[in-house]
Amino acid sequence: MMNSQYSAEKATQDPVAEVELHDQMRPDVIRVPAKKARRILFIILSVLTAAAGVYTMYDILAANGLTTLEGILLVLFSVTFCWIAMAFWSGLFGFILQMLKRDPLTLGPAVSPTLNQSPLTTRTAVVMPVYNEDITRVIAGFEATLRSLEDTGEIAHFDFYLLSDTTSLYIAQNERNAWAQLQDRLGPIGQQCFYRRREKNIGRKVGNLSDFCQRWGSNYEHMIVLDADSVMNGDTLLTLVRTMEANPRAGLVQTVPIPVRQTTFFGRFVQFAAVLYSPMLATGIAFWQAESANYWGHNAIIRVRAFMDHCGLPTLEGKAPFGGDILSHDFVEAALLRRAGWRVLLLSDLGGSFEEVPCNIIDYAKRDRRWVQGNIQHLGLLKLPDLHPISRLHFFMGAIAYITSFIWLMMLVLSTADAVIRALHANVYFTGIYQLYPSWPIDKTPQIAALIILTITLLMGPKLLAIILTITHRRQEFGGTRAIIKGSIIETLFAILIAPIMMSYHAWFVLSVFLGFKVNWDAQDREGRMLPWGESIARTSRMTILALLWGWVTYTYAPIFFWWLLPITTGMVLSSAIVRYSSSLDLGTVCRENGIFVCPDETNEPDVLTRLRELQAEEYPPLEQPADTPALPPENWRDMPHPPLTQYYRAPFARR
Repeated sequence: MMNSQYSAEKATQDPVAEVELHDQMRPDVIRVPAKKARRILFIILSVLTAAAGVYTMYDILAANGLTTLEGILLVLFSVTFCWIAMAFWSGLFGFILQMLKRDPLTLGPAVSPTLNQSPLTTRTAVVMPVYNEDITRVIAGFEATLRSLEDTGEIAHFDFYLLSDTTSLYIAQNERNAWAQLQDRLGPIGQQCFYRRREKNIGRKVGNLSDFCQRWGSNYEHMIVLDADSVMNGDTLLTLVRTMEANPRAGLVQTVPIPVRQTTFFGRFVQFAAVLYSPMLATGIAFWQAESANYWGHNAIIRVRAFMDHCGLPTLEGKAPFGGDILSHDFVEAALLRRAGWRVLLLSDLGGSFEEVPCNIIDYAKRDRRWVQGNIQHLGLLKLPDLHPISRLHFFMGAIAYITSFIWLMMLVLSTADAVIRALHANVYFTGIYQLYPSWPIDKTPQIAALIILTITLLMGPKLLAIILTITHRRQEFGGTRAIIKGSIIETLFAILIAPIMMSYHAWFVLSVFLGFKVNWDAQDREGRMLPWGESIARTSRMTILALLWGWVTYTYAPIFFWWLLPITTGMVLSSAIVRYSSSLDLGTVCRENGIFVCPDETNEPDVLTRLRELQAEEYPPLEQPADTPALPPENWRDMPHPPLTQYYRAPFARR
């Protein structure tokens, strides 16, 4: 099934005239007009909004004399306010485009991406890297995706690879056993499916994919990368391939993976929020980033030759956490493809792309710990020459997304110190030796109220817009208007409650990175589980003690500030109970039975998810003897260069 070899000439030639002629002849080519104007508009609106908030904050702090402490507070506030301003305008752009049913890239009428039914002319590998995973769930998702593609009648153009990096010999044997059973079920189609296990986990996921590309990548024009918990509809896979075929300058096309199949309260909360808000935000982001989208590591299609030529990642100088292997490799791979002149696109309106999320706050935070270190590494790559400005912005925003939590915590600490100091000196009006007139405090209540209103608008505005958008266009998918409103209210209240918990975790993660602590890269627990009290308390006791001490200090010395701080300290004090009970499967069931956090995959379950559920519930008889290592296809080796970081700073980079 692998007799079609990739034509090197087809991939490496780049005659501009032929590409432009191709673009003119194909009606399904994605054209992105006014790219520069979009970005200028986004930047201007974000800067003006941030400037308004920062100036108001300065006016409030400087009214009674700006102290050094307040100066630091103003700088920290400026960073966080810029962040929320950019998020607000991304959401607003997405709201407008989706309300008008306009495509964020072409700005034309939104057309279903699955309408293109042109015959496939290329070969594609669907690859799923795994690492010490629950093989029952992995094989079920793998087979569900494969069967969905089989239903389209186009499976002959695809091969499937399960790329194992499993280190446990016990799990590895289970993988081989499950693979042998899968091959028995697949019959002739099994000839297009291959299992490969690396005994040495060199380079983690990056090394796993690099090994595949060097050994078999030359047999394919594209590869679709799945995660261990990914499931994709067959029509979605075909749309990705047809998009690549119609757009020869596209190096990567990313979908928006939607969380599904969650059973705990926390999992359903995350799932509902993602389904409700992510499509609108993704549409807004696609509008201003245009052809310079980001890569999220899975549920995307990549042009193999472009990936092999330009995405061999360097090893960072120095030791971990800032040196060594690049952890958040996906951002960097997207940046290097764009640097080489390839288009990186986000199809925000393409459905049929699913994933699963951690089912409790602890596992969710563990996953974020890896991302924190990986994203902070990107700050050291900002100075790489020839990067696209949007790629640099992705690096910066990815790091700031987590550093902001540390900044918020520092702002709260500094505000507490400022409040206590002012409370202790509240009645001191003569601060100088030869002062003739007293220094009366200046009231800035109107400015404070205006800043609070502006901040709430920027934070809550996108949520409200997403709710309006969903009620207008998709209310039946979410169980009706009442279910949307009910779920949104509970989601917002719970988000406020756990915000200080997540802030504390992220702040500690950021601090631990700067202190030089390395990250552990363990397999994720993807199935629902109720956390025991012991684990919940052990993971939250420090923040609880800190919150109690924090509350006592403010209540004793600055009682008014204590009440302002109460929403923060409440979540931290109750953190162990929140962590435990939000992981409850029973509470998740109660929510589903009462129409809370209703999602489209529950009101109208896609066929691929139905098949996944049935396959995962199926019990297969054990093998009479352990399965042997399955055969692999003949290798078609081609080196994938991994130049040292210093090479990126030498000769000027020649774009494609």
